[in-house]
Amino acid sequence: MSDGDSSAATAAGGDRAAEIDTAGAAADATDRRRLGAVVLAVLISQVLLYPGVPDLVVALGAPAGIDAGMWFLVAEFGAFVTFAVVWGALSDALGTRVPLIVTGALGGAASYVALASLPGLGLGFGAALLVRVVGGALTIGAFSLSITLLMDLRGGNGRNMGTAGFAIGLGAAVGSVVGGSLAGLGALYPVYAGAVVLAAAGLLAATVDDRRRTAAANNSEASDSGASDSASETDGGGFRDVLARARTTPGLLVPLAFGFVDRLTAGFFALVGVYYFQDPATFGLSAAGAGATLALFFVPFALLQSPFGALSDRIGRFLPVVAGSLAYGVATVGVGVAPAYPIAAALMVLVGVCGALMAPATMALVTDLVEPEVRGAAMGLFNVFGSLGFLAGFLVGGSATGAFGYTPAFLAVGGLELAIALALLPAVRSLSPGAGVIGRLGAEG
Repeated sequence: MSDGDSSAATAAGGDRAAEIDTAGAAADATDRRRLGAVVLAVLISQVLLYPGVPDLVVALGAPAGIDAGMWFLVAEFGAFVTFAVVWGALSDALGTRVPLIVTGALGGAASYVALASLPGLGLGFGAALLVRVVGGALTIGAFSLSITLLMDLRGGNGRNMGTAGFAIGLGAAVGSVVGGSLAGLGALYPVYAGAVVLAAAGLLAATVDDRRRTAAANNSEASDSGASDSASETDGGGFRDVLARARTTPGLLVPLAFGFVDRLTAGFFALVGVYYFQDPATFGLSAAGAGATLALFFVPFALLQSPFGALSDRIGRFLPVVAGSLAYGVATVGVGVAPAYPIAAALMVLVGVCGALMAPATMALVTDLVEPEVRGAAMGLFNVFGSLGFLAGFLVGGSATGAFGYTPAFLAVGGLELAIALALLPAVRSLSPGAGVIGRLGAEG
């Protein structure tokens, strides 16, 4: 072949590679939107129930009071804790995520239908808690694996996790407002709506390209030794690899600790906040009013996730995580001591802004620190810590409120957020001194 022919072939190859890259980027963008919509739907279905929990638990056979609401939420999140890593490790081992997402979403929808059927069957609150456990075990698969599949996309870890965070925040905002309105029509209306939304999430997830499966197929076409090595890394127990890394690399424990405390605060607001804003001794809002107040947090939390996630790709994770957490803790305490509703409402907006600053950077830090082969288990582990945080928020918030009242409970939870941010400040700085290290890792992911 002449030099001219060789140059022409090289140019043609470069053009084909560029076309493939462009097509791949377009496909990633499409699937990013679809996966974001799946996460959005899962969160809507979950949060639809929150504003009406005080009346819903009574309709399901429980006595009125915060204790029943606490156990109603704890049952679901206990299943989240138990099964989040199971789904992640299973997807890593099977080399596929989409069928598992579909199964989790449709199974969760069926559990909502079963829950709404219990009063007509004459079954008590114990049966409702059992259904919540089963539903939580299924729904966490759809939620966690949708975020994991976002991690598999190109375009920057901060951007991908910003999409997840936007969907989480927007889903919570929509769910709280719509759920509060539906609860005013009937205690079981939010449950039926949740079933419809989860079923739609499962159908949408079925249209997403399964990049985990594609990656597995590509690995199988590699050399025999390389393929077997890759298989052993994936099938050999992704969760064990992540646990080993967590023990030998303390840096991974940093985002896990922040995820725990951040979601503890969110769980606290989901339970105690609903009762706090509806209590006649405080602000005396309706279920719709309490849902709208929760939305004051969730709307800015949603809208600012993507830009703040991209910002963390450029400047590093340190400032978003630490500064966001410190401000988040202060604002949380402020909500609990606000003398009037307008002040509490304004502080809820500030809590949302601070949460949006730190949440995508925290999730992206997990992605920065683990290899692609164990991302499913890593995000499962992150969601375990997050679900444990929600559980702690429910249990600590419900117990502290029942024993000491609302103000001490807000002080305790906000103070814990401040304490973890100050204690881990040096560790976050060492992991993310600036955009020069972690920012480049995120961009390459």
